[in-house]
Amino acid sequence: MSALQALKNINRETHGEEKPQAFPAMLEKFKGEIARALPRHINPDRMARIALTAFRMTPKLAECDPRSVFAAVIQSSQLGLEVGLMGEAHLVPYKGQCQLIPGYTGLMKLARQSGLVQDIYAHEVRVNDKFLLKLGMERALEHEPLTAPGGFPASDEERGEVAGFYAVAVFKDGSRTFVAMSRNEVEKIRDGSRGYQSAKQYRKESVWDSDFVAMGLKTVIRRLSKFLPKSPELATALAMDAANEQGKAQNLDLEDVIEGNYAPVVEEETGDAPDVDGKSENTPEQPAQDAKAGLTRNGKSDGPAATAAPIASGKARLEAALKSMEQVTTVEALDEAYIRAEAEFEGADLESLLRAYKRAKTKVATLI
Repeated sequence: MSALQALKNINRETHGEEKPQAFPAMLEKFKGEIARALPRHINPDRMARIALTAFRMTPKLAECDPRSVFAAVIQSSQLGLEVGLMGEAHLVPYKGQCQLIPGYTGLMKLARQSGLVQDIYAHEVRVNDKFLLKLGMERALEHEPLTAPGGFPASDEERGEVAGFYAVAVFKDGSRTFVAMSRNEVEKIRDGSRGYQSAKQYRKESVWDSDFVAMGLKTVIRRLSKFLPKSPELATALAMDAANEQGKAQNLDLEDVIEGNYAPVVEEETGDAPDVDGKSENTPEQPAQDAKAGLTRNGKSDGPAATAAPIASGKARLEAALKSMEQVTTVEALDEAYIRAEAEFEGADLESLLRAYKRAKTKVATLI
């Protein structure tokens, strides 16, 4: 039995149930099918134990549709992330469904696994640390945390309040890039998060309240990711995280996850300076109004015909990218084709590219 057929059996047997069995029972019942469906490098017993532990640590998950919990666990495994205590990904209840939320350690892991990023890391800076940031023709970033007597690291209390965060990526060729964000920047993004707004509205504790540093690190990693080559797995994880930040359901459909066609839908970013949580510094209405008016970037009007060529060109580029992925015969070549094309598209086009990649990967796997 193929891995795909094994998971289809699970979906078929659970789909018609008026009251689906609880997630722990489902996990035990389909343990064999899960083992056949997981990538070879993932131990199914370990995955099941981790998933069950994560499930029990969040009692509210018992109120979610168990199929959505199951889909989240499978999706996490397909991304190569472990849910729970390791912090790579988390199972979070949302309006009766389970959401899969990647942690900052998970995002860093996926960046490294792309094969193009040699290392990636992030740190918080506190008020008593020494921190130097230089931009311009020669960029530099230096951080010297406060030390205790003897040269050992000082405690967080001695280092003081968090002043900001930074993240660094080291590419395969040894070159580096970095971003730095002040605490005010991070808090502005936090305040714009619909999940945080909802928690404040209902006077509930948010993860921003309980683990501000981890969320700050995740925010700066997400900002850095805009400048990194992204594997399909990292692109999916970032999109899932963005959907959560926008207060949208991820709609983790078990069948889509099984087929490898799942792609979260998030709001398209507009303007040249998009914010980390998917919002733009520009108003979303303006680009649409400019397009209708036939405005070019220099503000001159060339009429509706001026927009036709770029649209046609965009479609042609997308079709060419899709065709190039259909023609490859190895996973390595497919990954390279996707990463090369990924930077050229966004929004619905990027979702189409990601779906095509997943279909091609399933096809290539049958040839191996």
